[in-house]
Amino acid sequence: MNTTVRSDLAAGAVPLPPVRAGRVRDPRLDFFRGVGMYIILVAHIPENQWTLWIPARFGFSDATEIFVFLSGIASAIAFGSTFDRAGFRLGVARVAQRIWQVYWAHVCVFVAVLALLGAAGTTPSGQSYVATLNLQRFAADPAGLAARFLTLTYVPNYFDILPMYLVMLAMMPAMLALERIDPHVPLAVSFQLWLLAQFGLLDLPAEPWSDRPWFFDPFGWQLLFFLGFSIRRGLLRPPAPRPALVAAAVAVVVLSVPFAWYAVLQASPTFAAAAAAIEPLTRKTDFGALRLVHFLAVAWLAWALVPPTSRLLAGRGAGVVRRVGQQSLAVFVAGMVVAQALGILLDHLGRGPIATAAANLLGFAVLTAVAHVAGWFKSAPWKG
Repeated sequence: MNTTVRSDLAAGAVPLPPVRAGRVRDPRLDFFRGVGMYIILVAHIPENQWTLWIPARFGFSDATEIFVFLSGIASAIAFGSTFDRAGFRLGVARVAQRIWQVYWAHVCVFVAVLALLGAAGTTPSGQSYVATLNLQRFAADPAGLAARFLTLTYVPNYFDILPMYLVMLAMMPAMLALERIDPHVPLAVSFQLWLLAQFGLLDLPAEPWSDRPWFFDPFGWQLLFFLGFSIRRGLLRPPAPRPALVAAAVAVVVLSVPFAWYAVLQASPTFAAAAAAIEPLTRKTDFGALRLVHFLAVAWLAWALVPPTSRLLAGRGAGVVRRVGQQSLAVFVAGMVVAQALGILLDHLGRGPIATAAANLLGFAVLTAVAHVAGWFKSAPWKG
C-alpha cells in the first residue's frame, strides 16, 4: 500500500514512498485491517452460518492473510521508522516492548477464554465447553502444562495467531540489519525460510503428547509479513495498474472459486478431487504457494482499484471501520473472547437466521466499542 497511487488503470510507473517516509498512513491500511477484524470475528464464532459467506469460502486466502500482510505494513511504519530515526539499539527495544505486549495479550486471552468455557459448563447436548476447543488436557493438568504454555511449546489451535505474530516480530531486527547490508537480502532470506517451511523442515512443536506442529507455521507466514514490510519500506514496488494486469488478477480470483467454494465441491467430484490434489499448495499451516498467489492478486486489485481518495474510504461508516483497524490488537483479543461467548449464546438461543444475525451484529458492535475505548485510552486525554 502506498500513499501516492493513481487509480487510472493506464497509469505508468507508480512512485512509492522512500524508505524513510516517516509515519504517514495510507487510509486503506486501517480500513482493510478493520474489515479483516470483523471477518475474523465471524470466522471464530462456533457453528456460525455467516462463515459460509466470508472470503475464505470463495478462494484460497482469507482474513488471516489480510491480518499478516497489513501487520507487516503497519510494522514498517511503527518500528522501521524507529530504527531509522533512533538507531538500532532503541529500535530493538521498541520491538521488544511490542513483543512483551503481544505475549501477555496471548496469555490473557487464553486465561479469559478458558475461564469463560469453564463457567459455561456444558453444551445443551452435554459436551464440555472446554472440550470444544480441545483444552481438556490443560483443564485436567494446568500445573503440568502451564510452563509449556508460557514457553510456547504448548499452543492450542484456537490460540495460534499471536504466537505466529510474536515470531515474526522477533525476526524484524535481524531483517532490518540485513537490509543495511543489502536491501535485497531480507526478502531473499525470507523466501528461503518459506521454502523450507513448505517441506515441514522448520516445524515448531504445538503439544508434548503428539508431533502436531503449530497450526500457523511462522516461518511460512513470515514471507507475507515481510512482503508487506518491504513494500512500505520502499524496497518493493507493486506493478503499475494496467488493464492486462487487472484482467490477470481477476482471472486468478475467479478461477480459484470452484476449487474453494463448498457448493461446487459438494456438487462436483471432479473439482473436489482437483482441490484435494492441490491441497499442498493451498495448505494454511505453512502458507502454500497458491494462497500466496491468490492473496497477492486480491491485494493488488484492492490497491489498484481503491485509491486513497476513494469514496469507499470516506464517510462515517468507513471511519468506524478504520478505527477498528487502528486498534487491531485490542480488537483481535476482544474478538477471540467475544466469539466464544456468542457461540455459547447461540447454543441456547438456537441458530436461526434472526438469532445468528443478532449475534454477529452484536459482535461487530462490541469490537467497535472496544476500538473506541482503546483509542481513547491511547490518546491519554488526562495529559491534556
